[in-house]
Amino acid sequence: MAATGDADETQLQEMEEEAVMENEMDSDEEEGLGIENSDDETDNSSEDEKENEAEIQRLEEQLSINAFDYNCHVDLIKLLRQEGELPRLRKARQKMSELFPLTEEIWLDWLKDEIHLTEEEPNREKVYELFETAMKDYICPEIWVEYAQYSIGGMGLPGGIEKVRSIFERALTAVGLHMTKGATVWEAYREFENAILATMIAEPPKLAEYQTYIDYEQKEGDPARIQIIFERALSENCLVPDMWAKYTKYLDRQLKIKDLVLSSHDRAVRNCPWTMGLWKNYLLALERHGADHHTISDVFERALNAGFIQATDYVNIWEAYLDYLRRRVDFKSSRELEELRAAFTRSLDYMKQDVEERFSESGDPSCTIMQVWAKIEALHCKNMQKARELWDSIMTKGNAKFANMWLEYYNLERSYGDALHCRKALHRAVQCTSDYPEHVCEVLLTFERVEGSLEDWDAAVQKTETRLNRVNEQRAKVTEKEAHVARQVEEKTEQRRRAKADKKNQKKGQKGSRPGEKRKAEDKDYEDEWGEESEQPPKRHRREGDQGFRGGCGGAEEFMGTESGLFGRRAPPGRRQEPPGTKRGQQVAPATVWKTQEDDPELRKDDCSVFISNLAFTMEDPEKRLKQLFEPCGPVQSVRPVYAAKGFRGYCYVQFEGKASVVEALKMDRQEVEGRPMFVSPCVDKNKNPDFKVFKYNTNLEKHKIFISGLPFSCTKEQLEELCKVHGTIKDIRLVTNRSGKPKGLAYVEFGDEAQASQAVLKLDGTVLQEHTLSVAISNPPRRNTADKPGFSRPMGAMMPRSMVYGSRGKGRTQLSLLPRSLHRQTGSESKAENGTAPKPTGGASGDAGIKAQTKPLSNSDFAKMLFKK
Repeated sequence: MAATGDADETQLQEMEEEAVMENEMDSDEEEGLGIENSDDETDNSSEDEKENEAEIQRLEEQLSINAFDYNCHVDLIKLLRQEGELPRLRKARQKMSELFPLTEEIWLDWLKDEIHLTEEEPNREKVYELFETAMKDYICPEIWVEYAQYSIGGMGLPGGIEKVRSIFERALTAVGLHMTKGATVWEAYREFENAILATMIAEPPKLAEYQTYIDYEQKEGDPARIQIIFERALSENCLVPDMWAKYTKYLDRQLKIKDLVLSSHDRAVRNCPWTMGLWKNYLLALERHGADHHTISDVFERALNAGFIQATDYVNIWEAYLDYLRRRVDFKSSRELEELRAAFTRSLDYMKQDVEERFSESGDPSCTIMQVWAKIEALHCKNMQKARELWDSIMTKGNAKFANMWLEYYNLERSYGDALHCRKALHRAVQCTSDYPEHVCEVLLTFERVEGSLEDWDAAVQKTETRLNRVNEQRAKVTEKEAHVARQVEEKTEQRRRAKADKKNQKKGQKGSRPGEKRKAEDKDYEDEWGEESEQPPKRHRREGDQGFRGGCGGAEEFMGTESGLFGRRAPPGRRQEPPGTKRGQQVAPATVWKTQEDDPELRKDDCSVFISNLAFTMEDPEKRLKQLFEPCGPVQSVRPVYAAKGFRGYCYVQFEGKASVVEALKMDRQEVEGRPMFVSPCVDKNKNPDFKVFKYNTNLEKHKIFISGLPFSCTKEQLEELCKVHGTIKDIRLVTNRSGKPKGLAYVEFGDEAQASQAVLKLDGTVLQEHTLSVAISNPPRRNTADKPGFSRPMGAMMPRSMVYGSRGKGRTQLSLLPRSLHRQTGSESKAENGTAPKPTGGASGDAGIKAQTKPLSNSDFAKMLFKK
């Protein structure tokens, strides 16, 4: 640079441009020659590399003689970049930069190469220094833009944003007024600041914060401030029905300005049309402010087409509209009364056709609309005949068995009818009521004490006694049947236990009866029984994984009991419990025999213990691992892992010193341990508590919770929360997984209230997430299976092991029987005895003889007779 300090900068630049043009012409000629002789170059590629290397050496020697040969520098850099000689290329560029100011094109090529080479390097300062050097040669807008864009990549580092801003500010100062390229710098700077602004804008107040603010302003009592804060909250939470209901309620009761009130109600139902309560309040507001009948009827028709999510919503909106029609009836004008009756008739048809077809239920099982209609006919129209017809229709819809329905009818007759129809209604009630017949009988007797004659009293006493005797007989039969079923279950259990014991004894006898073979030690027998069976936890401890249903809450039913396994169940006679790692048959010194608290039951405290399951079989030193895991819950007295012959079986017992630690330990349920959800359950002795079961999740309709299916397996809680939080306050998210912790594509999202959940269903159902179409519904889990209820017993075939069903070799490739038909036994009665009640003998000695004949073993001669009989 010092050597060229006296040269005129303009002339030097012209010289550089001429050199570049000459190089370009030369390169064009060389490229043209290269195209014509492409075949020759392909054949002589190795010769070209040698020629390029010779040319590089020649240029380097020439520069060693004359370092200020500008064209020679350009040619050398071009050849080195073509050959990919990166270290030599960097050295040649640095040497040329020390002697000459480089052009914009050369600097950009150099900078891009260095940026590419330093992408993986955490130190960006080298590239920054190179940019600073490039800035000193010429005013180049493109280099400044490249400098700023490169610095944006390091904005995540400490002070990165400030550095980017300083570079942009310097770029604007240097080239911001450039006529043709200055706008590029301005646009890049503006885009950067807009991106930063988007991330730094504060989030709008959340719904809970608005609620607190509104409550404060309502206590202050300034109507203008209350109205404006409501409007602010609704502008950002326009799909929250509770906020609209609170606002319209305030306007109805406080401001009472017609235009403001009605417009707010209209906005409410337009934003949240699925909310029946907003439509009902709108109808009341219209009536309150004197709207004409045509307007109210139009709003009601809009409500019917709004698409409510429950059948009861349609019942409620019809009741609101019928109440309005009743209030406008003069009961002296037949026109309005007939319009009211027509509306009642239409409502019943609408419930029977539209609502039942959509929801599979009418939404009005108690027929409240018909009850109101009957009361109106009796009270206002004095038409008891119509009222009685309506009540007859009510009773035919499955309500005749309920005592409260008959008492409602009786009260109507008592108020507006006569004693004859009251007595008739009570007699029918005594005959039909099945839930509380005693109460209905008492009402009838009380009525006859006040109103009836002796003949009426005798008839009532006789009818009530007959009915109550029949009811008591039916209840006794039900009780006897339940007891009989319980006995059958016990008998089947005992039969299975005996069959298993007989089979085991038969197996032992076969082993001991082999001639010439000495029977092995007892340990071998028990090894098969206790080693192989412990492949899975005992049934009373096995815990089902999450089950996903559409509209269901998905749950986990836990069957808890006492300890089991090698360390839980008592060891077989003559078999000692071996520590893990001991090989089968290896002698264990008496000092190394493990002592557990099973040896001393007094040391076991189930109320201070928890049962841990679904652990990985490969867990190393589970006792130490689980003790460290549960020590934050409280002092751990002991950890008792369950082992089999093959090692740790994935479940254990943790006993604490105090009961308070159990509560904290249960909170760790489903915590992930070594990639699997760990199940934590109470430790309950099922011998003492046979009916104890825990079903963690609700099995009823959960209106505040939604069920989502069709999720991609890669979906996380954070992604799901981001998707759902715009529809309301999220209280909990649960992704359904199997026992190994792998997702099933199902989830449950709990919102703050049912309105938010309903809004989420309408907005999210059918949406696409990561190319998966989501199905969303209100959480409505099905009833628990009968198999989960106490007293349920599976068929014998389902409880038998595979070897007992298909034989010792399993289910063969062919299932053809190789036994002659004459030797086939009839198993119909046996199966009936196994799955149900055993058929009783026809009676007498013949029945006993038949039983003896079935139980008597057949001899060889018997088989021969059966085989050769015609």
